[in-house]
Amino acid sequence: MQIPKEGEFVTIQSYKHDGNLHRTWRDTMVLKTSEYSMIGVNDHTLVTESDGRRWVTREPAIVYFHKKCWFNVIAMIREKGVSYYCNLASPYLLDEEALKYIDYDLDIKVFPDGEKRLLDVDEYEQHSKLMHYPQDVDYILKENVKILVDWINNGKGPFSEGYIDIWYDRYKQLSRK
Repeated sequence: MQIPKEGEFVTIQSYKHDGNLHRTWRDTMVLKTSEYSMIGVNDHTLVTESDGRRWVTREPAIVYFHKKCWFNVIAMIREKGVSYYCNLASPYLLDEEALKYIDYDLDIKVFPDGEKRLLDVDEYEQHSKLMHYPQDVDYILKENVKILVDWINNGKGPFSEGYIDIWYDRYKQLSRK
């Protein structure tokens, strides 16, 4: 498997624990890949839901995936500021088809004013029973909520000062080529 280069496009596929495809993003532009992470951007990207519904993202969003972290981060660049949508999810893998991960329902939304909200706890509890999430996965996810909140509170990774500006500027440079 060849690692995508800066400026190339990948498809992103999220799955549920039972193996069913959950959502697909077509044509995410790759901004950077390293041994453990990928940074990309979605801008008016076609999204297909598992039930076949399709929609297009409204604003540019910087996406961050890591091979060791049980979460990924979507930073939506809006007029009122940056909103972060953080999915508790398996570390990603990349194959010939797409960048893939398992979505574990729990999400943290960070608003431009810094307010944080843990979302979809009910959905997590329901799916945990329905799809029989193993105890170790439950433990890992709950520990990763703490890690993610620490990253948010301390400006680590995609939450660091200047991160969004750097990657959004890089996207604009690559888009002009």
